[in-house]
Amino acid sequence: MQTDILAVDFGTSNSAAAILRAGEVHRIPIEAQEETLPTAVFFPLGRGGRMRVGSAAAEALIDGDEGRYMRALKSVLGTPLLHESRLIGGKRRTVAGIITEFLTELRQRAETASGQRFLRVLSGRPVHFHTNDPDRDAQAEADLRACYLAAGFETVEFLPEPEAAAIACQGLGRDSDLGLIVDIGGGTSDFSVFRNAGTRPEILASHGIRLGGTDFDHAVSMAHAMPALGLGGQLRRELGNDLLPVPRAIYVDLSTWAKIPFLYTPETRRMVADMLRMAEDERAMGRLQTVLEEELGHELAFAVEAGKIQANNGANAGQIAMGFIAPKLSRPVSPDSLNAALAPYRAQLFEAAAETLTLAGVSPGQIGRVILVGGSSLMRVVSEEAARLCPQAEILRSEAFTAVVDGLALATA
Repeated sequence: MQTDILAVDFGTSNSAAAILRAGEVHRIPIEAQEETLPTAVFFPLGRGGRMRVGSAAAEALIDGDEGRYMRALKSVLGTPLLHESRLIGGKRRTVAGIITEFLTELRQRAETASGQRFLRVLSGRPVHFHTNDPDRDAQAEADLRACYLAAGFETVEFLPEPEAAAIACQGLGRDSDLGLIVDIGGGTSDFSVFRNAGTRPEILASHGIRLGGTDFDHAVSMAHAMPALGLGGQLRRELGNDLLPVPRAIYVDLSTWAKIPFLYTPETRRMVADMLRMAEDERAMGRLQTVLEEELGHELAFAVEAGKIQANNGANAGQIAMGFIAPKLSRPVSPDSLNAALAPYRAQLFEAAAETLTLAGVSPGQIGRVILVGGSSLMRVVSEEAARLCPQAEILRSEAFTAVVDGLALATA
């Protein structure tokens, strides 16, 4: 059986596409023969430059090409920032328009690779784009639907991402009736309780919160990297001898993937210049000025992400290498300091998963297997909290980056 429906997992950090062919999932290589495409774009400086997508966008950033790099586009859905017009790549653009361009490129690559024309799409979506805000949540889905339609699709349907993952993973692990999907992506954490029911699982309940890998990066950055740029320092008053704490707002935005591109304004640069003039630690504040003047925010975010992964994967400390800001500048991230930075999120993950069980009307002891999905599920904090909630369950890892798109493709049958 073959359908003309394209299954798309449009993620905060990575995206994927697949189709159902002869009853089997066929992942479409949409990124240089790779099955996932980084959800990132780069606009060269000046008019006429073609938007670069995925790895090519990151390569342009790393190579020092002049232009604007953007990531975590999905996190802006449902917010006023989506439709704000900014000068990007020599013309005024909105994030909505940029998402449309990205989805257009994804559709065209999928059509070229498969030899098919796709007018229908089944897209994953988080259970909640925004926690405890139904109006904004509905607006986010409407925004994404509009982007798909503008990208050339005529019919758009959605399926919650953890429910798609349940379809793909229901046969994983030992035979047990009830399972829990824990899907931790770049921007959201989603959960589904399912029961084996023939060829397609029965979804008993789904729940989600706006918390994901970009939040983990933010916490690590604020705790480890931003103090090297002046966070936690003090400013002298214009008059008098009192000292004031350095304002946090700039650092909060600089450690938030989606907000980095919007910091490079004359107003922000003037504010930092004033802070530098009054800073007790001029060297640290000077580094912040360098980051803004040379637009190094994304390089810093990548360095933080790399240090986080190193500390998560080993017993030894990782390093946030910031030599691109100042020679030999770096900050360690130990497993203990990583755990401390992420500690506030443990309770949120545990409580959201527990709420899903409550909604499903099952107890933790009834869950036979917990299946971890999504790139950020590789963080130890996730598996540890899953095991704490369901100590008798088998903890399993699926195809972290493709389980959702596999389930979406199966759901097109």
